[in-house]
Amino acid sequence: MIMTIQVAVLLLVVVAAVDVAARRLRVPPAILLVVVGAVLALVPGLPRVELVPELVLLLVLPPLIYSAGVAMSWREFKFNLRPITLLAIGCVIFTTVAVAAVGHWLLGLEWPVAFVLGAIISPPDVVAPLAIARRLGLPRRLMVILEGEGLANDATALILYRFAVAAVSSGSFSPAPAVGAFLAIFVGEIAWGIAVGWLMLRLRRAAHEPRAEITLSLVTPYLAFWVPAHLGGSGVLATVATGLYVSWNGPMLITSATRLQGVFFWDLLTYLIEGMVFLLTGLEARTLIDRIGDLPAGELLASAAAIGVVVIAARFVWVFPATYGPRWLIPALARRDPAPHWQAPFMLAFTGIRGIVSLAAALAIPLTTTSGAPFPDRDLILFVTFCVIVVTLVGQGLLMPAVIRRLGLADVGRAERRAEALEELASRRQAIERVTRRIDELATERKLPVEIVEPLTTHHRGRLRRLDYKLGDDEREKELERVLAELERELIEAERKHVYELACNGQLKDDARRRIENELDLHEAELTRTTPGSGNEEL
Repeated sequence: MIMTIQVAVLLLVVVAAVDVAARRLRVPPAILLVVVGAVLALVPGLPRVELVPELVLLLVLPPLIYSAGVAMSWREFKFNLRPITLLAIGCVIFTTVAVAAVGHWLLGLEWPVAFVLGAIISPPDVVAPLAIARRLGLPRRLMVILEGEGLANDATALILYRFAVAAVSSGSFSPAPAVGAFLAIFVGEIAWGIAVGWLMLRLRRAAHEPRAEITLSLVTPYLAFWVPAHLGGSGVLATVATGLYVSWNGPMLITSATRLQGVFFWDLLTYLIEGMVFLLTGLEARTLIDRIGDLPAGELLASAAAIGVVVIAARFVWVFPATYGPRWLIPALARRDPAPHWQAPFMLAFTGIRGIVSLAAALAIPLTTTSGAPFPDRDLILFVTFCVIVVTLVGQGLLMPAVIRRLGLADVGRAERRAEALEELASRRQAIERVTRRIDELATERKLPVEIVEPLTTHHRGRLRRLDYKLGDDEREKELERVLAELERELIEAERKHVYELACNGQLKDDARRRIENELDLHEAELTRTTPGSGNEEL
């Protein structure tokens, strides 16, 4: 137990160190974590670390899916439901069949075993691609489609995976019952996910205490995931439905104090989980090498190369017809949603990077069938899966920045974000103007004294002035705003030092010091976020 804790602490240190190094090297942290993990796995004398499949599927996956669902805009998800569905369901099924066919005809796998391999490798992982895409600024719609696909494709793949494993174990498969079970799982999980979201929001509102609410938010994805998974479903769709429900209905039911603390909590949690997952993926190298020691190297490399080519090619083969076909067949759709330039579907096709769900599913393959015989070609499936993950993650991941720039999508994304930022600033101005009018109305209705009204009016007029600086094109005004913000930071720092000195001299209690520091921190964070030229806005 002590050894396990020590290893876990060491891994956390490695995650933090690699993340810092990756940002300085301008390399996606996920890629560097996998590489470092593989190198550490091969160092003699270091303790062996193995990834427990149940840990990923039951403990790691639910919070990642839920947090992505909460961060997703329901309106944008609904608008892009057609391309998301075509990728998350259609492309996953198509890739599963393509990989199964190559596995059967070229590698000699039996059909049920080939479908197990196909289901394992079919779902792309979007964590690493999205990190790259956000840094380089892909257009908004591509980001939404990728995020939406990442929410739902694991469900399709895990359902297919369970059907295929059951077929190998039992030696039989009935298509009609499988289709019926698939639809029942689909409908049942969505209904369960919405019910969990509704219940947990009401419980959080009744609790009305940030720490209790955040604890309930941590329980939410596991409640949504575990029940369907225990009953034979995937759990993924239910967790997605819960996250989207909370995203849409939460703003009116969750208090501001909970939101402020919850954002930090979930950001840190997902950062640690994702870092540990990619590091552990690399650390699995030693385990896989030990397991495939008796298999011929030529067969292994040929198998991995063949499947890798099929996995990458299948996504390209699917994405272009899925993008343009519906518009050719349905003219009304083409008028409502015109076909994009070829660069957009090419980018969607290029982001087919495989990740931790595929590795966890491969490791979770039973050792034996129901008859007691060894599961056919289990070690071969493990090796091929690991190779496809490494090749797509490292190969495609490193090429993604160059591809995005070559396609010109980064320029499109920058222009789009600038337009969105201007729209946001205009909306902020309208909201503040509405507040100032409301101040005048309240002053008249309640006959408020000028000592109360004037500070409020001055504060909001200052907010308007800052927005006018950002909306305008006068560089002198923007420079003035930057200077004012810098002065405010210096004043905040002076106030913080003075408060600290008062506390050291015993003239201020520590509780009071922390409250003052918290207010100063919030004000400084707001300055950093909104100041022109700070790197946190797109103007």
